[in-house]
Amino acid sequence: MTRRKKWVRGGLTFNNYCISIWSNEPRCTSCHAGFGWKDRHFDFSRQDKVDCLVCHDQTGTYKKFPTLAGYPVSEPKKFGQKTFYPPDYKTIAQSVGRPTRYNCGTCHFFGGGGDGVKHGDLDSSMFNPSRDLDVHMSPKGANFTCVRCHSTEAHKIAGRCYKQPAFRERKSLLEDDQIKRIACESCHSATPHKNMAKLNDHTDKVACQSCHIPTFARKLPTKMYWDWSKAGQLKDNKPYTVKDEFGKDKYNSLKGEFVWKKNVVPEYLWFNGSMDYILLTDKVDPQKQPIKINRVIGSKDDPKSRIYPFKVHRGKQPFDPINNTFVVPHLFGSKESKAYWKNFDWGAAIEAGMKYAELPYSGKYSFVETEYYFPTTHMVAPKEKALNCNECHSKNGRLKKLTGFYMPGRDSLQVLDVLGWSGVVAALLGVLIHGLLRIFYKKD
Repeated sequence: MTRRKKWVRGGLTFNNYCISIWSNEPRCTSCHAGFGWKDRHFDFSRQDKVDCLVCHDQTGTYKKFPTLAGYPVSEPKKFGQKTFYPPDYKTIAQSVGRPTRYNCGTCHFFGGGGDGVKHGDLDSSMFNPSRDLDVHMSPKGANFTCVRCHSTEAHKIAGRCYKQPAFRERKSLLEDDQIKRIACESCHSATPHKNMAKLNDHTDKVACQSCHIPTFARKLPTKMYWDWSKAGQLKDNKPYTVKDEFGKDKYNSLKGEFVWKKNVVPEYLWFNGSMDYILLTDKVDPQKQPIKINRVIGSKDDPKSRIYPFKVHRGKQPFDPINNTFVVPHLFGSKESKAYWKNFDWGAAIEAGMKYAELPYSGKYSFVETEYYFPTTHMVAPKEKALNCNECHSKNGRLKKLTGFYMPGRDSLQVLDVLGWSGVVAALLGVLIHGLLRIFYKKD
């Protein structure tokens, strides 16, 4: 593995949440399926560092400790108000089976530091969703596990949308039962609407999710905004939190200020399944805010693109205004290591993080507005609760910001309007003339 590949995989990517894994590995990697990713020297090629039990334990008792780089405890240990106990490996080993929704959700429902923080369509309500919340995963619906759609071959799990699309072909399983990466069309075909040809005409331009996921975070709130610049306020020289109406932190001294929302209408973009990402080495223009940390790839002229729903997480995070690059703050660690969560000193924390990452730092920092895009593909509502036509085909509909193409009901062209009204007038005149002729000839 080249140095470049190692860096990209290990820390040059970043996001709005933990900002960067670099220098914060023992805390950040506690939710990754590996053992001992405690620093930059972790060897991704070592199969003995893969934690099999986190995905295959069926007792529900296997727990990683939050600050041990993916390791469980070897003796009872407290974290906050919770005590973690050593796993009963004999019982757990005898329970192993195919991953369940619990195995996947234990990490993915709580990604980014809490329930529903990252993905608006993935939170703890999906452990046992009602049919109205998710028709596929509900026990009263199809009762799918995650691996039903996120199919796996040699432990390579399908469904991620990064540089490569989650799938390349929109085939039905009726055409090819060897499909490895499943799309909606794999089960439902490209013409899923029986006796509704007009809706089937949309499937080449509109993703199924756009109509069948009317809102996300329908049961529990999701974090929509995260302002790191507000972090560091103390009461009586101690960190504190303030709760919102949902019982979630709206302020946390360690992490800043947040906005949580429920029942959120997605934002819609053309999407071909691929994303592009800013790296910590990329120079960006701070005048063009908000800065898109990841970019959704697609356009109306791309035959592989569809109109797709997204959660757009917005935030404010640290930035080097001289080098015009994002920075690595050292968040987790001891006071001596200059960790922000111990000293609440952004300058020292950024200097330490950038030194650790071996990246240039000017010694100056500011905060910039950012956006991060999450495709929305879970929380599929029953068909009777799908969007109506006028949700999009209206002046102020859901697609009012998605311009560059003509959409009936939303857009108007003067030529078409003139032709249309001319047709109406001609039709009325025809009816009147026809009526008058009938009256005239009736008298005869």
